[in-house]
Amino acid sequence: MTSVFQEALGADFDRLHPMMQRRFGVGLDAAEACVGHGTMRSIRRGPWWTVPFLQIGRLRNILVPDVGNDVPFTIENYPYRDVLGRETVTFVRTYSVRSGRTARFDATMVLVDGRVLDYLGSHQHLAVDLDLAVDERGGLVLTSDAQRFHEGPFSFRFPMLFSGRATLHEWWSDEDRSFHVDLEVHNRLFGFLFGYRGSFTCEWAPATDAPERLKPRRTEART
Repeated sequence: MTSVFQEALGADFDRLHPMMQRRFGVGLDAAEACVGHGTMRSIRRGPWWTVPFLQIGRLRNILVPDVGNDVPFTIENYPYRDVLGRETVTFVRTYSVRSGRTARFDATMVLVDGRVLDYLGSHQHLAVDLDLAVDERGGLVLTSDAQRFHEGPFSFRFPMLFSGRATLHEWWSDEDRSFHVDLEVHNRLFGFLFGYRGSFTCEWAPATDAPERLKPRRTEART
């Protein structure tokens, strides 16, 4: 069994830098987790009217309303099998935005019909399709596509006019021996909404399950 990302990328997975292959090779077959520690050089957001949406997102660990420079953070990638039997990988980011206060952005990723599906938030309310590509650096480019909202009896495709399209670049630098990340979220009508840039180093540890604190409180069956 290959990792979720290896399966989705197919032959392109071999074009990733070896360090990126190890990082995105996290899965049940590899039987290891990847935990990164680093600093966000900058966390930015759009105009003032984006703040209420970001604050609502904070309630379910979907968005980060805080901004700042040189913000310490961790990212925890653990493989596990969810209650529906799907291989899942956690992408939980925790930001130390100010003394004694943290913000958290939860995501869990599964493979559906050969594509990576990203469930966002502590209750997997948003299901987002991801398009993957490998760049000339051997880095990974993730672009969000269609989004669905699931809550109780309600389930609908989220209109992109009222949402944002995220583009994430992640790559390994041989110069500083670190992973680098650059994310921007834009709305086609309102422009820039949110973004961050930073770098981190990783440690790997044996793992075939994720700590309960990293798993979503609710597992969504709808894709």
